[in-house]
Amino acid sequence: MKYFLILLLVLVIFIISVTLGSNNDQIVTFNYLIAKGDYSVSTLLAVLFASGLVLGWVICGLFYLRVRLSLARAERKIKRLEAQQELPVAHSSPILNRE
Repeated sequence: MKYFLILLLVLVIFIISVTLGSNNDQIVTFNYLIAKGDYSVSTLLAVLFASGLVLGWVICGLFYLRVRLSLARAERKIKRLEAQQELPVAHSSPILNRE
């Protein structure tokens, strides 16, 4: 349900941006770091929205991957420690062997 709501929100934002962009056929000058270009408002809005969406997914994906790798390492360490704990102790304690 959560993913459906997120998808619905993204879809609504995209529809609003397309609607606003289709009503604005003006040409604007977009000055970015390495160059300058003349674009229609609708094209600029769609490209910037899509690039922001992709960049957000990449960043979230990297954080998710980092957490999953950390979890896998922790689970391996837990299994290793549990295996060590189940092994019988080879030496007997002198305190327990008093007769």
